[in-house]
Formats: sequence, C-alpha cells, structure tokens
Amino acid sequence: MESQRATMQQLHRVVITGVGALTPAGCGVEPLWDALLAKRCCLGRITRFDPTDYAVRIAGEIPDYDNLRNTFFSHKDARRLSRFVQYALIAADEAMRTSELDISKEDPCQFACVFSGGTGGGMEIYEREIIKLYTKGPKAVSPLFIPSMIANMAAAHVSMRYGFKGECTNVITACATGTHATGTAYRLIRHGDATMAMCGGSEETIVPTLIAGFGNLGALMPTDDAQHASMPFDRRRGGFVASEGAGALVLEEYKHACARGAHIYAEIVGFGATGDAYHVTAPDPTGDGAARAMRRAVEESGYSIADISHINAHGTATQLNDTAETAAIYRLCGSNASQIPVFSVKGAIGHMLSGAGAIEAVVSALSLDRGIIPPTTGFAEPDPKCNLNVVTHPLTNNHQVLAISNSMGFGGHNGALAFAPCI
Repeated sequence: MESQRATMQQLHRVVITGVGALTPAGCGVEPLWDALLAKRCCLGRITRFDPTDYAVRIAGEIPDYDNLRNTFFSHKDARRLSRFVQYALIAADEAMRTSELDISKEDPCQFACVFSGGTGGGMEIYEREIIKLYTKGPKAVSPLFIPSMIANMAAAHVSMRYGFKGECTNVITACATGTHATGTAYRLIRHGDATMAMCGGSEETIVPTLIAGFGNLGALMPTDDAQHASMPFDRRRGGFVASEGAGALVLEEYKHACARGAHIYAEIVGFGATGDAYHVTAPDPTGDGAARAMRRAVEESGYSIADISHINAHGTATQLNDTAETAAIYRLCGSNASQIPVFSVKGAIGHMLSGAGAIEAVVSALSLDRGIIPPTTGFAEPDPKCNLNVVTHPLTNNHQVLAISNSMGFGGHNGALAFAPCI
C-alpha cells in the first residue's frame, strides 16, 4: 500500500516540445515572432462585414484567411466546421509538426487533448442559423447546428484528427481560457494521468453580435487608427482590440521527450489559478487574485520571486485591467516590480480572448528557447498608474531563469504559468 501511494504521489516534469500559432500576424509561429520583434501592428479595419454603423471598426483578422483555409479544408469541411475549430486544427497541425512526434509509435491512450475554443462557441454559425430560424422557420435550421458551434468541438476535432484517446476536455474561463487549458494539460502530465498532451485555445470574435456587444460594453478601443488602437500600459489606452486565431502546444513528460531526442523549447514548472470573487467584468483593482495566481505558480516551480526574469502580461490595454495587473505585480514583487521586464503581445496582434493565454504560452516558450524578450507594440507614453518596466526594444543576452505568463478573464478568473529553461 505504501509503495502504491508513493507511486501515486510521484510528480513528473513537463516540457514543451511543439508550438503552433495562427494569428493576425499570419499562419505559423515565425510570422508571429517576427511581428513581435519588429513591433509591427497587425490590426486593421474589419472586412468580414460592414462595420460602418458599429461603435468599433478595428479588429485583428487572420490575413487572407479565405485562401488559407482552402489549403487546409475541403469546401464541405469549411462549411461544417466553425472558424474556431478550423483555427484550432491549423495551429495544432503546426504544433504536431514542430514536435516531430510520430503518433503511430505512441500509446494514444496516453495522449490527452485539452483544447478550448470560443468565448461564445461558433458565433458565426450561431448567427447564421438564428437568422434562418427567424426568416425561414425551424425546419431551415441545420441538423449540424449544435455539434458545429458548441465550445468543446475544438478539442473533439483535434483529438479525432490525430487519434488522441487520453482525457479530452476543454476549459472556458473567458480571457483566461488558453492559460487554464495549458495549465490543465500540465497537471495531467505532472500527476501521471498522461504522458503527452495537445493543449491550447482558439477564438472567433469578429462577428457582428460580439463586436456590437463588446463595443456597447465599452471594452473595445473606439478608434479608426489601427496603429494606435491597442496600447498596453500606455496612458492613451482606451480598450482592447478583438482578434482571432489559435495557439497550440505539445506537452510531454520530460523523460519521454528526452528518450526520443525531442527539441525542448521550455519547461512548465508551475501553474496557479484563482478567483477574484469581485465583479463580472472588472478585475479586482487591488490585484489580489492575480497576485495569488502568480505566487502559486512560483511556489510550485521551486524558484523564488527574485528569480523572475520577465512577465508576459495579460496587458489588454483597458484602463482597469492594466492598472489592476500592475497592482498585482507589485503585490507579488514589491519594490522590485519596477525593475522586472514586462511585455504584452496584444499591441501587435490584439486580444484573442480564449486563444490569448495559449498564444502567450507559445511566446513565452519561444522567448526562453531563443533568449529574447519581445517588446510591447503600441507602448510609447508611460502611465504613472502603470509604473512597470515595459519592454520597448527586444532584450537579448538576458540570463533568463523564470518567466511568468498572466491571464485575467471576465468573471474574475486568474491564471498564471511559470516557465523555465529546461536544464
């Protein structure tokens, strides 16, 4: 019995061996990385529908997506699969390719899939079918309506594509979804419930209902100047910019990855998740919940707060979020908070909501793997209320020990992942 308990309590190291991305910067992790280092804003006027009468007209669309999906999907699949599912499959394909895993040589029952999709599920299909219902009657609604748009379908289709037969699930926590999905997959491997996992987040937001809803809520930046629409931690900021895409990661148990000679981008060494219990849309202004999530991730990592080399911030460019996240960082790090490099990817690619945390996990892994901390696009005029060391130019030759990636979602959901170089 004692030996069984010891086996059950054994914890495993978890590493990242595959990464994939589909963002407003383009298809793949390299276009994303290049855009971040060049501080290139990838946002623009909405083209998917006429935004003239909307409060907000700027978003982060996937460039040339209609042509891109023709190379990945048949016309039939493109009609039946929600955009967030399509995005998830494209990002997962790259993650599997970069991992160089041969699924035919692995036990599929040891391969989990935690892929979360869509703050509202497949909203494009939802809108289309609702219009049919009220203009043509109930018999016009597609029999595939429900399995096309519900949020677990990203995980379902990714697992079916590769034959993953381990735990298959999704986590929906608004803008913290991608981080919580990655953290959930990390825990499955850490506690011995899987040897490998595909994880990530996907999002489709550029549909009339969501843009109208977020715009009327006052959450989006009301400007027609795309180059100055998303400005994390900048005193001129006035809201986030909605964008679309997906981020995907392949996680493996450390010994398994080493045995097959895999390239290891980084190790996930900690995960923290907390709730604010404060407000349905506003973060706790004291930053208590986000600070506790970061602290839990650091404590699990075995490192100390003094080891934090940089923070990949949630940094949405809303007034409330950026000041609350600043407060959280100071709660965690004290006076040293003003010295730690902080950056946000959202100035370049906007806010991918359910996909944001996954993309930021990808960027954190690349940052440690390549020894570069990316700058923050859109940041130029510091806000005294956000007295942070916001990175404005790529930082190279930095000895990185521990990186933190933050997410904060509507409803008070906080998530933090801790990454370290694999040694």
